[in-house]
Amino acid sequence: MAKNIQSLERAAAMLRLLAGGERRLGLSDISSSLGLAKGTAHGILRTLQHEGFVEQDAASGRYQLGAELLRLGNSYLDVHELRARALVWTDDLARSSGESAHLGVLHQQGVLIVHHVFRPDDSRQVLEVGAMQPLHSTALGKVLAAYDPVAHTEAVEGERQPFTPRTVTDLEEFETVLDLTRARGWAADVEETWEGVAAVAAPIHDRRRMPVGAVAVTGAVERVCSGGELRPELVAAVRDCARAVSRDLGAGRF
Repeated sequence: MAKNIQSLERAAAMLRLLAGGERRLGLSDISSSLGLAKGTAHGILRTLQHEGFVEQDAASGRYQLGAELLRLGNSYLDVHELRARALVWTDDLARSSGESAHLGVLHQQGVLIVHHVFRPDDSRQVLEVGAMQPLHSTALGKVLAAYDPVAHTEAVEGERQPFTPRTVTDLEEFETVLDLTRARGWAADVEETWEGVAAVAAPIHDRRRMPVGAVAVTGAVERVCSGGELRPELVAAVRDCARAVSRDLGAGRF
């Protein structure tokens, strides 16, 4: 089992200490509370201050949490705002389509599922919230790679593993898929990630018209597709859902 990095543990403990009270803390307070030598505590504080996680009051010399933590916290809250705004719309999408609905965001070179609505039948299903999906083969991933420059870089520079014979791994062909995704406003995954499974996804934008996630319908190929193509009514339903969530996030009409 890998050992934890002591300096990171100490930095985390320091941030929790600073977050635990309403007042600023001095170096002596911090070092004694955490059982650290003043020199060690000061070195960690100086590093955290350089990264913007801690600020030092010029007059008193005491420390408090910095603005960078607020920025990171807002990013975390943005995901929860996205999920909150999407709850009703994804419920409606699953009910109208008869299939599972997923909400995904870019996270660590993949797609993190932040919300999952079960297929509205009595079949046994597994909650997929917290699961990771690949960028290059899933409908959610391709939508994010098409609209989000960071996701695009991750998908292009990362390994495009062949999950099935249908998985697109060639870079030029993959870029063509992304061009098509941008042109029509949605992405497909027909047995590219899992045999017998198909999905369609569309992008969600925020008030700045920036891509913040994607929504998808996923189900068995025989239900989601007709004549080898994704059912047009499912494509329309997913796009309508994505537009509705985008509007709720302040993006206006797309």
